[in-house]
Amino acid sequence: MKLQNLLRFILTLTVLGIAALLGDRLWNHYMNEPWTRDGRVQADVINVSGDVSGQVAQVNVRDNQQVRKGDILFVVDQERYRIALAQANAVLLARRADFDQKQRSAVRRSKVDDLVVSSEVRELAGTQAQAAAASLEEAQEQVATAKLNLARTEVKAPVDGYVTNLRVHVGDYAQVGRPQLAVVDMNSFWVAGYFEETKIPELKQNAPVRITLMSGTQVLQGHVESIAHAIADRESTTTPDLLANVNPTFSWVRLAQRIPVRIHIDNVPPNVLLSAGMTCTVILDQPNTPKHAS
Repeated sequence: MKLQNLLRFILTLTVLGIAALLGDRLWNHYMNEPWTRDGRVQADVINVSGDVSGQVAQVNVRDNQQVRKGDILFVVDQERYRIALAQANAVLLARRADFDQKQRSAVRRSKVDDLVVSSEVRELAGTQAQAAAASLEEAQEQVATAKLNLARTEVKAPVDGYVTNLRVHVGDYAQVGRPQLAVVDMNSFWVAGYFEETKIPELKQNAPVRITLMSGTQVLQGHVESIAHAIADRESTTTPDLLANVNPTFSWVRLAQRIPVRIHIDNVPPNVLLSAGMTCTVILDQPNTPKHAS
């Protein structure tokens, strides 16, 4: 009977010891170790709009399609811009003929004796030649602008990425500067980890981290790229007369602020699909931490 009581006592102590160790480990993990579940996958999103206006004549992509830099996304009707280029070329020919004629006239009069042509006439001929040269240069710039406008009727992908939020269709009128679709840069994915301010001292630049997506795919490796140096202060407000508006109440429960930390993703396996806005867990990869932890 005494042996049974001793065994029960030892078993109880063992269970309490294990529980204490697990409790201490969990407390350190949740309260002290630098990690956060508040992580968001981010990416550079380029809003694509036409540089020239006109009716959309052709759309070459679908929503969520992968594109390469330089691929034609959509085409604005080109007829008006071809006509403008032809007109600019015609003006250029006329200006060049006028310049050639006035240049020859100025050269001829510069060689004639003062008894035949006065200095005033020679000066006027030279001035007319200079004005014709300026007009010719202006016409050349107009041709270059017309060529550029014609080329810009083909709206191309600015980066390698994925088409998203496609809102352009054949027959729509594209306005200059009005976004028609967006392209997510496939090479710009990164993670914004929002860490409690109490854990920021443990985070150093280039420190390795592990990233686990909420979708449960394999763990991604990354490193700390930078830490934000400012966040909004909700208590910092002013009155219309620019006086500080200080909250007279004090909250006894003070929650740690969340500081954004930019995490660079070192490698994305081919079977992992990243989408900006995904939720993930970010854990500082400490030397004694198992690689499979999440």
